[in-house]
Amino acid sequence: MSKEQNPISLSVLDEERFGIRIAKAPLVKIEAIPHMLDFCKANQVELLISRCSTEDLKAAQEMERLGFSLMDTLIYFIRDLNIKPISNEDPEVHVRNFEQGEEHSVKSIARESFHGYLSHYHADSRLDKKKCDEVYTDWAYRSCVSTMVADQVLVAEKNGEIIGFGTMRMNNAIEGEGLLFGVVPSLQRQGVYRSIIVKCLQWCTVRKLHVMTISTQITNLASQKVWIRLGFEPNHSYYTFHKWFSELENRDFKRS
Repeated sequence: MSKEQNPISLSVLDEERFGIRIAKAPLVKIEAIPHMLDFCKANQVELLISRCSTEDLKAAQEMERLGFSLMDTLIYFIRDLNIKPISNEDPEVHVRNFEQGEEHSVKSIARESFHGYLSHYHADSRLDKKKCDEVYTDWAYRSCVSTMVADQVLVAEKNGEIIGFGTMRMNNAIEGEGLLFGVVPSLQRQGVYRSIIVKCLQWCTVRKLHVMTISTQITNLASQKVWIRLGFEPNHSYYTFHKWFSELENRDFKRS
């Protein structure tokens, strides 16, 4: 089976972070599961992270039958920029483009705002929690220094200090995606996050994109409420599963 039919690959970043062989399969179909497991066996994968559409119950149930464990549900929202144009309102908080040299400030905010965040990594009791936090701090930093990760980083500031950030990517000629957002914990629920999202929507309209998409764990209701008030609508969702392979069950992966 081709990679296009069953996209699965080794995750170099996760392997470097957790010290074990990890593979990811972002969109699993039931007919591809045997090939996916063969790939893991051939590559000595220790942990497989897989996703399937929440509409594909057959794939989800088959993975559960094979010992996969549900870790989270990821929900995507879409904002149609043509049907409902973005207003020219000024964000309540000043939001601007990231400038070179501010990457460590962004990384620091990510470290604070994502400490203990219940992602699929944190939901897995076998993974070191400190290293799970590093997923987001590293992602934020790489977004600032590599256009392979994000096309634009926006920062919110108050009294000359950066207090929040958001990262954007152009998926294609018509769609922009909000990827990662963080706000200093002491200033959360004060309009900072909303101001960043407004600026992201304006970023999309300047580039004449038709839609903006954004996602989060289904339990993150605070973010979803902000999106809905700004005209986003729920569009699709995915289950995230982890599969640890049986011959490794007695190993302790919570390495320091």
